[in-house]
Amino acid sequence: MAVAEANKTSIKGGEFLIKETSSSQIFIPEEFTEEQRMIADTCREFLGKEIWPILDEIDHAKSPALISGLMDKAGELGLLGTAVPEEYGGFGMNFNTSMLVAEATGAGNSFSVALSAHTGIGTLPILYYGNDEQKSKYLPKLATGEWKAAYCLTEPDSGSDANSGKTKAILTSDGQHYSITGQKMWITNGGFADIFIVFAKIEENGQADKNLSAFIIEKSFGGITMNAPEHKMGIKGSDTRQIFFNDCLVPIENMLSERGNGFKIAVNILNIGRIKLAAAALGGAKKVTQQAIGYANERKQFGTAIAQFGAIKHKLAEMATQMFATESAAYRVGQNIDDLISTFQEKGMSDAESKLKALEELAIECAIMKVHGSEVLDYVVDEGVQIYGGMGFSADAPMDRAYRDSRINRIFEGTNEINRLLVVDMLLKRAMKGQIDLMGPAMAVGKEIMSIPDFSISEDETLFAPEKKVIQNLKKAALMVAGAAVQKFMMKLSEEQEIIMNLADMVIEIYAAESILLRVEKRIDLLGTEANKLHEDMAIIYLHRAVEKVNSAGRAAITSFAESEELRVMLMGLKRFTKIEPVNLKDARRRVADELIAKNDYVF
Repeated sequence: MAVAEANKTSIKGGEFLIKETSSSQIFIPEEFTEEQRMIADTCREFLGKEIWPILDEIDHAKSPALISGLMDKAGELGLLGTAVPEEYGGFGMNFNTSMLVAEATGAGNSFSVALSAHTGIGTLPILYYGNDEQKSKYLPKLATGEWKAAYCLTEPDSGSDANSGKTKAILTSDGQHYSITGQKMWITNGGFADIFIVFAKIEENGQADKNLSAFIIEKSFGGITMNAPEHKMGIKGSDTRQIFFNDCLVPIENMLSERGNGFKIAVNILNIGRIKLAAAALGGAKKVTQQAIGYANERKQFGTAIAQFGAIKHKLAEMATQMFATESAAYRVGQNIDDLISTFQEKGMSDAESKLKALEELAIECAIMKVHGSEVLDYVVDEGVQIYGGMGFSADAPMDRAYRDSRINRIFEGTNEINRLLVVDMLLKRAMKGQIDLMGPAMAVGKEIMSIPDFSISEDETLFAPEKKVIQNLKKAALMVAGAAVQKFMMKLSEEQEIIMNLADMVIEIYAAESILLRVEKRIDLLGTEANKLHEDMAIIYLHRAVEKVNSAGRAAITSFAESEELRVMLMGLKRFTKIEPVNLKDARRRVADELIAKNDYVF
């Protein structure tokens, strides 16, 4: 299922903005094997049997024992060891398969949070950064669920600025232990975890290190106390606590990686969390859409099922289209990660090193997907409430929990604001380092907007040729705005967060729109035109949405810094680069919605 060998080495994070990608270079979910689909089905069956019937009980549990017990059952099915190599008792699945598992379990509300915290940020630091002894000791028990894991990074005064944490580690006089003291907050699984991945700054002679170090702490080490579970807006069944480490003695061999490497560990593990969160959000969105379709078919007003009303059809089609875009882009990234892992392994890198380097290379796309996936889920649950109407506001109907549980995802794994800033920051830093050539294409676009527009009609009759031209022009719009902003502000651009957020929105929409278009093109190659009429509708619907958003974000950015003639020229260029032939989107949405309504399910 990997892309052609010639394409593997060409994958560079952020390069989609300046290079055209062919549909043959991407993976689409339709290419998952029967075995992979069976794994996903097992996950959904587990939710259907063990989780969905007791969602209220999970949310109102007085003890963490319920979630812990459910984790044990998940461990018996192997759901906790999907990413753990077989030699440590796991299944050693590739990255895109672990993405599929994240999606399939993503509809489990609070349980999904506990599961992802254990298998992701709780286990992966040891898998990727642990030495052989640490892996052998901890991974087998984490893979089965005998031991549960929690990740302790955030502190009262350090959220997005993780490296400013004040938890300290002091080497004992005998040189055998670090004494760790500090306070951590918002710790998922804190109440029942056996293992804590804890970040602290080593202190010598009253002087703390500049960067964090990471430690594996067992609950049995002692010196650990915690508050009662936090009362939260949503994910109420997730055990979230403040954890206090009071002269907790940790053997020196339990330092993870090297001294001062903790911040790098935190950043790289967050990259994984971000892309996995997009997959989990997709799973949650699919469940909500399925429920909304069913309710719209059952609920009658004026003697007619509300599913037959145009306003409801519009909502259902938009929900489906935006999810389809998230799915297309998420598994595109997932396979790119797998392909880079293979490339690095072929160059002699270890398994762990290859995975970390691949994720670091595609950190831009991981951040893009975190934002897109979480915001699509928020859109879907909001529309779900609206379709349910008054019942949507009732705690007795499923939209109440879905709406509240969704909101955390725009905060988890770095807020969406931080991730937007990161997208642009990483792009510009890679350009300055010469890793990708952004300024060359940006300067070419600058020259193009000063030239006479080409109004000739293209004779290219290949599939989606006009739409691909629109994508190319959207990329030009982003490059034009980015290039002008860099020239205007130079090194002070980082202070212009509003403009950076506008640029990020342009980039995110371009990536999603390109991904859905390439997926449908590849589907047509695999399954033929007739089987993809509705998928083509969704690609066109989303492309028009992307054009509007790129135009709006571009205008907001341009008018924030350009003046006089530059303002006029740039707005003229933006108008040129956000042109798209009008189509009847109402009918396209109705066709998509009619299929959902007829099948009474999300069928894409």
